[in-house]
Amino acid sequence: MTTTLLPGDVIWRNGRLATLDPAIDTPYGLLEHHDLIVRHGKILAVTPALANPGCEIIDLQGRLVTPGLIDCHTHLVYGGNRAQEWEQRLNGVSYQQISAQGGGINATVKATRAASAEQLQHMAQQRLNALMREGVTTIEVKSGYGLNLDDEQKMLRVAQRLAQTNPVEIAATLLAAHATPPEYKGDPDGYIDYVCDTILPALWEQKLFDAVDAFCENVGFSVAQTERVFAAAQALGIPVKGHVEQLSNLGGSALVGKYHGLSADHIEYLDEQGVMALRQGGSVAVLLPGAFYFLRETQRPPVDLLRQHNVPIAVATDINPGTSPFASLHLAMNMACVQFGLTPEEAWAGVTRHAARALGKQHTHGQLAAGFVADFIVWDAEQPVEMVYEPCRNPLRCRVYRGEARFLEGKSL
Repeated sequence: MTTTLLPGDVIWRNGRLATLDPAIDTPYGLLEHHDLIVRHGKILAVTPALANPGCEIIDLQGRLVTPGLIDCHTHLVYGGNRAQEWEQRLNGVSYQQISAQGGGINATVKATRAASAEQLQHMAQQRLNALMREGVTTIEVKSGYGLNLDDEQKMLRVAQRLAQTNPVEIAATLLAAHATPPEYKGDPDGYIDYVCDTILPALWEQKLFDAVDAFCENVGFSVAQTERVFAAAQALGIPVKGHVEQLSNLGGSALVGKYHGLSADHIEYLDEQGVMALRQGGSVAVLLPGAFYFLRETQRPPVDLLRQHNVPIAVATDINPGTSPFASLHLAMNMACVQFGLTPEEAWAGVTRHAARALGKQHTHGQLAAGFVADFIVWDAEQPVEMVYEPCRNPLRCRVYRGEARFLEGKSL
């Protein structure tokens, strides 16, 4: 097929393109001696080098190019931290004791409610900066530390402002069904009524989120309570996803599959029946190794079963103050390989095309292919494995968002 070029087109030439396109039968979808052609913020074509193209050419000088990274599960916006709780746990204080003293998730709820939107934005910006420096171009941001209409709205508006002021795409998720807030103590059903009847419809009407999440767990909400949230979302045409099977097997993944949810996240206690439900529902399994590591868990997600049933596997940071305070997707990739047995190529698929699918963006994000957004990263590296193998070294040279190049300070091509 002939590619007709226009004067405003840009050709990124002489790079090694790790396309992550599954239709290309090489590791990482790697292509040598191909041009990456960008027009109006989208990839026009990936093609063998063109002669005399008549438009701007950027010489990559043999550097590696990958799709922009996608962090598909984060709690980026929150107030305070829980470093002292972590120290207490390491000194032998139980979670139950910490919670009885006002710690746990309700400590973060208290700090988030007390913080102004400006304070939350400032703190979240620092975490976002770290992720963008690693090559993240798309990120999911959850609410869930407000647990009332005003503070859930505050969190989602902060996420909205971050998207407006940074070269990054943010997919916002309503996680009002994260925990029972203090004012509903002993009445989780009453709180779920409030979520379904008030928080969810009001904030959806304001266009503040793209999907609905719920924490289905013995320390969160039951399957029946979670289904009420999913049904309320489905009635409004809103996609769902779930924090499920992290600490026990309640059957939350089967519920995600039943509602054709975007993803089931954590899934350490997922069984084969749940895996099959995810496959039938077209849902993605999202691994969150940071929380597994930080909580010193021992029950690993059933990666072999997920492979056997062809369930797409994504990887994310789960950045949050209580169980995964790590603003590093490279580290999450490394942990997914070391702790869960993923291959480096699976980890890369997990932060590109499968992460895109976990956000419902599989047709536009996560690959270097014609028609996809021109979000890609230029690395001072030869192979994609290098960013997984050595997560504390960052070889990023240039971050391209919607076709616009942003070089790290002091670097150029």
